Amino acid sequence: MNQAGIDLIKSFEGFRSEAYPDPATGGKPWTIGYGFTKGVKPGDTITEAEAELRLKEEVATFEAGVRDVCFKPATENQIAAMTSLAYNIGLANFRSSTVLRRHNFGETFAAAQACLLWDKANGAVMRGLQRRREAERALYLKPRHALRRSSREARRPRQAPAQERRPRYC
Repeated sequence: MNQAGIDLIKSFEGFRSEAYPDPATGGKPWTIGYGFTKGVKPGDTITEAEAELRLKEEVATFEAGVRDVCFKPATENQIAAMTSLAYNIGLANFRSSTVLRRHNFGETFAAAQACLLWDKANGAVMRGLQRRREAERALYLKPRHALRRSSREARRPRQAPAQERRPRYC
């Protein structure tokens, strides 16, 4: 994932060295570092260096999950925005999201707008989530480099353009 995506995640998750309860529930899931919840319990601590390393590992997992379900080519910024969303809502929710469906239909603006739908926690609209979704939407729409083939598309053999194909002689 590009640096813009990492920066987006870090800016909205923030760094916390001590485990804290989920703001929406007041309890589980407990969170630490840059929004890590897996295996976190009350009283856990983490250094910033440990959190940086864990962030790289977790983001790589989420990015791979996003790339695996993206059938249409995506820019670096689109991958970063979708990875940030998946990091926050979970891969299972991302896989069933309108964001992914619209992206895979090639509907760039509709996919970006669909990011804004994920602004609730426990049924309540959260201003922090609204700001994060607006930032993900903006990143998704920001041009950055050429379109990349998805991992699934990369597994399919490419057919050479017509001018490069040679006729077969029996």
